[in-house]
Amino acid sequence: MSSQSADPGDAYVKAGTIVFGVGALVTLATFVPLFLHLTRLPTAAYWLSMLMPAGFLCALVGLLLNARAQRRRVQP
Repeated sequence: MSSQSADPGDAYVKAGTIVFGVGALVTLATFVPLFLHLTRLPTAAYWLSMLMPAGFLCALVGLLLNARAQRRRVQP
């Protein structure tokens, strides 16, 4: 497999990885004040924590698209 060929789900996997990483950082930032007894962040920060499962779902869709494309290449 060359580096030139790109499966249809590669963009989803890359975007999902980035969104998951941002969501993980936001989740960490929202939980730290709770454990250190600091001022809570606004509610919007907790809603941004939902980026983590959204990124996971996006990457999963990309993996499924890649698997389906690979299966189509293998079948005669």
